[in-house]
Amino acid sequence: MTIVISAVNLRKGGTLTILRECLEEMAQLARTEGWRVVALVHRKELAEYEGIEYIEVPWSVRSWVHRLWCEYVTMYGISRRIGDIDLWLSLHDTTPRVKARHQAVYCHNSYPFFHWRWRHVWQNYRIVCFALFTRWIYRINLHRNDFVIVQQDWFRKAFQNMFGLAPNKILVFPPRGGDEDVNPNDNDNEDGNGNENGNVKFLYPAYPDVHKNMECACEAARLLEQEVGHGHFEVLLTTEGCDRRYAQWLRRKWGHVSSIRFMPFMSKDELFRLYAQTDCLIFPSYVETWGLPISEFAAFGRPMLLADLPYAHETAAGSRRTAFFNPDKPEDLKILMQEVMEGNYQRFDTIPTHQPEAPIVNSWREVVTKISSL
Repeated sequence: MTIVISAVNLRKGGTLTILRECLEEMAQLARTEGWRVVALVHRKELAEYEGIEYIEVPWSVRSWVHRLWCEYVTMYGISRRIGDIDLWLSLHDTTPRVKARHQAVYCHNSYPFFHWRWRHVWQNYRIVCFALFTRWIYRINLHRNDFVIVQQDWFRKAFQNMFGLAPNKILVFPPRGGDEDVNPNDNDNEDGNGNENGNVKFLYPAYPDVHKNMECACEAARLLEQEVGHGHFEVLLTTEGCDRRYAQWLRRKWGHVSSIRFMPFMSKDELFRLYAQTDCLIFPSYVETWGLPISEFAAFGRPMLLADLPYAHETAAGSRRTAFFNPDKPEDLKILMQEVMEGNYQRFDTIPTHQPEAPIVNSWREVVTKISSL
């Protein structure tokens, strides 16, 4: 069996983790099953595993023109040179024009469902462009795929509505959540409001992009400080060191609020150490494919305040002491933050576990087996 994995645009963050997990599993199958696995990547040192053949395409990320030329012209030529491909699996949203017996695409870009505002054009026009045009790029060749792979049930339903795909053609493949090395029992502050100096620590760990809606957390902090005074709580935001317009706007507009601490983006180990010192997670993002900090922080059993949106409800499934708020109303978030400070959890619930509708897969081997059996 010959499998091609195209992932020329995956270079950092969660998408690079997806690539590494996929190629690690494919390398094992190449050794045990004798499969030929070819990976199209930006640079092979980003995800290098024994048993994988690599084709590097570093120029594809120079611009959208280069990316589209790679997807719809270059990859067709590569597929003809490889010859007799059983499965072409694209890991980055687009469906290339290739010669292969079967095709599948992994869609993890949620921008088509981001309802942007006009100020976002000034703050980060690229994300607005993604929101406007990604749905049309998704459409190109989409129905050539035997399966479209997504991370959550809400994403599956959104794809059905937007693109008219049959539900049995969309595989739900939940990512690995949290950290297997975390032991929440090592921490004695499950109830919150027991941190050093009586300060309650609220954390929103996210890269400062406009769809992350950090202004909601900032304004809630300003309103709460106005009511209870400073020195009683902190809101930690990972924006320090970022020179994007959005991050600068946040610091300029809310930098005077003493209860807000702008922190640098951090490594995974640093972030988990910070989780252990945090009383409550805040997550007001407008749109996410998953929202990994939610499932990571849920392992600590502490309160979470999440945007009342489908992705957050699904990601928080199984968590306890979770409450939801309107992400367009920072005053609602402020009230919930104050209740956390008071130890009042009457409006917090245990979120029922969620089982996505079939078809669902839990490994890349299952993905390949399901597609190759067609």
